[in-house]
Amino acid sequence: MSNNRCHKPAGSLSRLRRLNAGWAARIVPGLLMIFALGGCIKNDIPYPRIQPNFVTVEADGLLKPAEIDSANRLVTLVFDETVNIRSVEITSYTLTPGARLVEGNLDQPLDLSKYFICTLGLYQDYDWVIRGEQTIERYFTVENQVGASVIDVGGRRVKVEVSSANGGLKAVKVLTAKLGPAGSTVTPSLAGETIDLTSPLEVTLTAYGEDVTWTIFGEEVTSNVQTVRADAWTNVAWIYGAGIDGADNGVEYRLYGTQEWQKAPAGWITNTGGTFNARLTGLNPETDYEARAYSGEEFGETVRFTTGSIVQLPNSDFENWSENGKIWQPWAEGATPYWDTGNKGATTLGSSNVLPTNSTSTGTGRAAMLKTEFKGIGMIGKLAAGSIFAGVYLRTDGTNGILSFGREFTQRPTRLRGYFNYKTAPISKTNTQFKDLMGEPDTCIVWCALIDAPQPFECRTNPNNLNLFNPSGADVIAYGKMQCGEDVPQYVPFEITLDYTSTSRVPRYILVVASSSKYGDYFTGGEGAVMCLDDLELLYDY
Repeated sequence: MSNNRCHKPAGSLSRLRRLNAGWAARIVPGLLMIFALGGCIKNDIPYPRIQPNFVTVEADGLLKPAEIDSANRLVTLVFDETVNIRSVEITSYTLTPGARLVEGNLDQPLDLSKYFICTLGLYQDYDWVIRGEQTIERYFTVENQVGASVIDVGGRRVKVEVSSANGGLKAVKVLTAKLGPAGSTVTPSLAGETIDLTSPLEVTLTAYGEDVTWTIFGEEVTSNVQTVRADAWTNVAWIYGAGIDGADNGVEYRLYGTQEWQKAPAGWITNTGGTFNARLTGLNPETDYEARAYSGEEFGETVRFTTGSIVQLPNSDFENWSENGKIWQPWAEGATPYWDTGNKGATTLGSSNVLPTNSTSTGTGRAAMLKTEFKGIGMIGKLAAGSIFAGVYLRTDGTNGILSFGREFTQRPTRLRGYFNYKTAPISKTNTQFKDLMGEPDTCIVWCALIDAPQPFECRTNPNNLNLFNPSGADVIAYGKMQCGEDVPQYVPFEITLDYTSTSRVPRYILVVASSSKYGDYFTGGEGAVMCLDDLELLYDY
């Protein structure tokens, strides 16, 4: 990130006056001393550029710990639906040592339905954003409904499609209705009532002591089934449909150009009211198919889709290595790197702690050996966990690493398979956050993620500028991990299932990271822990 984005420009006149007054209080006595000595000293030493960060933020009604993104200077608070997000109480917060709150009152209730901007100062001032997130369960269902209701929270509108049979929109019986947070009320009441939707119906929602108007729209449809879309992966496709709730809803599919339809087994179908989807498996890669939804005896339109390709990660068997001085590199001499390690950081205080080994899962070739070691002399130094990752080691910040996690990737695998062995060790070094783990067995980890961010993820381990990967981040499409905290003396297979947040989003990057110490990013682990990793493979079916 450039200095222009990190450094806040000159502030208001009042701030300049405060700064000038502060400078005068500190500089004038010094000038008098200099003049008394009859000398002149030129000060060319710049102030250090250390970004002040939020370390912790607590608030009433949080569902999980605050997400603190120091790279973008963003704090995200996720609240229970009973919390009035327009009046949030911040109960406590801590900052980078020496930092202070320059602007923004955190001692009064905050309206986090929009961004709240505050300013932290250390040597320079930096703006931070605090934002709130809240998931309120909302639903609206009626008899003879086709598909799911569309609930537009911003527009405070509900749209429902109803079959033209059995009276259509004139007399619509509401089965369930919840448009606001827990404890809210709707006037007139809806659930269990019969309403007329031949024209829009306005209702009043009362929540947190405020009244707002919602409008319910009805649309009469002649077809009781729709094929909504097809999301094609490689050996898997997801077909989405809408039909009558409670009817026999499902999906049929076939190779494009053939005549016979295959019905997706019931175990492949997931129903949610009048909407449903089928997860088709066992498909061929790079192949054209057709699918259609059905509800009862009716069929939706036919959609055509093409499956993706099977792509593997280069050098995922870790056969190829080269040396640059005392730095071991997981690529052949002159080859294009795909993987990298933390060796550039580790070798600032010692030798490489990620290196090739002839101990492999097959008994031939080479694998990657990751070691957790203390790097330094005597008490001066740091714990360094062995790590290997798809990406690039960018640079060293003091004794900390700045890494680029991710390589370009647009396919959607379902699992990552590989082989590992592990020798754990008692955790011998910790930071304050993990001091309770001292003496416990260390844990190795392998994790994989797919993201659709515009660039790879920049990982920074410097506590003053910490930026670690968040599996729940908005850019994360899929994530999975394997971890082990006990001795595994012989190679054993492992599989990581990737849990997707969406079947339609297409990734831009794949992240694969392995470490001999799970909390190595926090300089916490056991000296002597060793993990060997071999023969990674992406799988594309369930």
